[in-house]
Amino acid sequence: MFGLKQKKNLVGLDIGSSSIKAVELRRSKGELELVHAGVEPLGSDIVVDSMIVDSGSVSNSISKLFSDAEISSKAVATSVSGHSVIVKKISMPAMTEVELDETLHTEAAQHVPFDISDVNLDYQVLTDNPAATQLDVLLVAVKKDKILNYTNVLSLAGKTPSVVDVDAFALQNCYEYNYQPSDATTVALLNVGASVMNINVVKGANTLFTRDVPVGGNQYTDALQKELDLSFPDAEAFKLGKPLGTVSEDAKGPVLQQVTEIIVLEIQKTFDFFRATAAGEHIERIYMAGGSVLIPGLMEALRSEFSIPVEVLNPFHRIQPSADIAGSSLLASNTSQLAVAVGLALRSFDAVL
Repeated sequence: MFGLKQKKNLVGLDIGSSSIKAVELRRSKGELELVHAGVEPLGSDIVVDSMIVDSGSVSNSISKLFSDAEISSKAVATSVSGHSVIVKKISMPAMTEVELDETLHTEAAQHVPFDISDVNLDYQVLTDNPAATQLDVLLVAVKKDKILNYTNVLSLAGKTPSVVDVDAFALQNCYEYNYQPSDATTVALLNVGASVMNINVVKGANTLFTRDVPVGGNQYTDALQKELDLSFPDAEAFKLGKPLGTVSEDAKGPVLQQVTEIIVLEIQKTFDFFRATAAGEHIERIYMAGGSVLIPGLMEALRSEFSIPVEVLNPFHRIQPSADIAGSSLLASNTSQLAVAVGLALRSFDAVL
C-alpha cells in the first residue's frame, strides 16, 4: 500500500491492542521460510480504538520483541485499521494510468469523508480487460495522523518504517500466498483481534468488500470480569482456558456465548450488506485468524449460522520454519495470530506472489 522508503527485507510488525507480533521471512532455494517470529503482550489502554496512546510503552515493547526474537533487521512493514481507514470500490471511465493518477484526488474527494488534504491515498485497478469502457478501482484512504501515529513509534524504537499497509489487505496477502485460490473462489477472511475484527470478502485475488468492526476478544474478557467478578488478568486467563480455583468452568460458557452471539450478528450484518451490493456472489468458506479465534464456541457458532466450512487460517501453509528459528515455541500455539504479520513480511517478496 503506502511505500515510504525503498523496500529491503522487511519485518512484518502487527501492532494490535493487546500484543505486538513480528515475523521475518527469507527466500531459500526458491521457497520462503520463517526465520524469526515473536509476540510481545501490551497492557490495557496502551493502544485504544486502533490508535497508539502510549508511544513510549509501544516503542519499548517493540525493542524488547526484536531483542527476544533475535531480529536484527530494521526495515519494517506495519499496518493500520479502524475508522481512520477508508476502503471503497469505485467505478471510473477507462483511462491511462497517468490520467488515473491525475484525476484520483478529485474523484476520491467524493467518496472519502475526510478533508482530502488530511489523507494519504492509494489505489488498485481491479479491471483487467483492456477493452473495458469502465474501470473498477479499489480506493484506499488513510488519515495522515493515523500513519504518523504508527511510523513515529517505529522511528522511536530505532526501526525504519518502509511500508504501511491495511490489516485486511495484509491478511489477504497471507491467504493468497498460502492457499493460492482460484479466480472463482470467494471466501471471507476474518481477523478477530482484541478490540477490532477485520472482515475482507475476496474472490480469487480481488477484494470485493471490507469492513472493520469494533468487537473482539476484549469483549469476552470484559463480560467475564463483570459477570463473574474477576480481575482483568484472571478474566483473560480464564477466557483462554486456564482454570481458576475460585470459579467453576461451567460458569464461563453462558458468558462467552452472549458475546459470541454479538460477534456472529455483526458478521451476519456484514455478509447481508455484501450480498445486497454484490449480486450473485456467494461466500463459500470462512477463514479465521487472530488471537481470539480459539475462544470456545466461536467457530462452531459460525458454522451453525452460515452452514459453510469455517477453519483457522494457517499462515505457514506454504512457509517452512528454518532449522534455527528463534521463537519456535510460538508455532506450537495459535499461529493464526501471526497471519497479519506474515502478510506484511510477504511484502518483501511481492514478485513471487
